[in-house]
Amino acid sequence: MMQKLEPLLLILMAISLGLNGLFMLWDPIGWYEAVPGVTRTGPPNAHFIRDIGLIYVMVAGLLGLAVARPAQRRFLTGIAALWISGHGLFHVWEWLAGVCTFDQFMTDAPGVILPAVILTILALLPPQRTQTHV
Repeated sequence: MMQKLEPLLLILMAISLGLNGLFMLWDPIGWYEAVPGVTRTGPPNAHFIRDIGLIYVMVAGLLGLAVARPAQRRFLTGIAALWISGHGLFHVWEWLAGVCTFDQFMTDAPGVILPAVILTILALLPPQRTQTHV
């Protein structure tokens, strides 16, 4: 069942992460002001926001490539999951270390933790079996 949903999930993740990255590149200050909770993290830095936007766009590209190349899907999804999961773990650490409140953590969770969980699960799924015709 999950393997039938996998390409759709990857496409949705690629679109959402890619749009987020493009927003960060196009209008970093607008992104900073629009995303819930971001203004609580300190003053905006347009250069840094664009740097992170590039990463989001690259991750989206990897996910698009993973859909187009099923034989390499696990590898490509795993590479994409590395940064997204590291980012998510960093947010967990900030909350556990008292750097941010639980309220801030929960504000971040849908956009940071959930993508990390989804991509990690997709990267760890067993490879799809190919049918052979005899």
